[in-house]
Amino acid sequence: MIDNLKKYKPFLLFLVKFLGSYLVFIFIYQIFLDNSQAINFNVDSFTALVSNQTKMILDLWGFRVDLMQHQTEPAVRILVNNKPIVRIVEGCNAMSVMILFVAFIVAFSGKFLRTSLYIVFGILLIHVLNILRISLLIVGMLRFREYETIMHDIIFPLFIYGVVFGLWVLWVNKFSKYAK
Repeated sequence: MIDNLKKYKPFLLFLVKFLGSYLVFIFIYQIFLDNSQAINFNVDSFTALVSNQTKMILDLWGFRVDLMQHQTEPAVRILVNNKPIVRIVEGCNAMSVMILFVAFIVAFSGKFLRTSLYIVFGILLIHVLNILRISLLIVGMLRFREYETIMHDIIFPLFIYGVVFGLWVLWVNKFSKYAK
């Protein structure tokens, strides 16, 4: 038994660090959500930020966009030319993706400063790409509504998770303490 623990120590250490940090960050995020629970169906501040930044991108692209608080759920409705196109809910803000990203980097952590900078860079990249993802999804919905399910459920999740996977591979191979 002791030999097996020694043999699998790196994997077990990774598992403990990954699960531990993931659970801690999810717990903290849940406290944040609980403290910003929807009064009159208002969304949390981070989802509101994502909605506003998506509007800014669409405005830059020449669309006439308005944001409206959803009346029956904690969501922000995005209207283009006064027509409701999508609703942005808490799950659209990519926070769970960011938490997953951070937990993996922590589990393969290297030097503190390098790890911290990579986490900050990664979170910012995920956030920016998520805003672009939502913006492109909205444009796609305006032009190709019949492909809504494919775009929302397959193409755009593959994109964001593909980027996160790429960031993980880059971290492990170039920056972590395991990089050669």
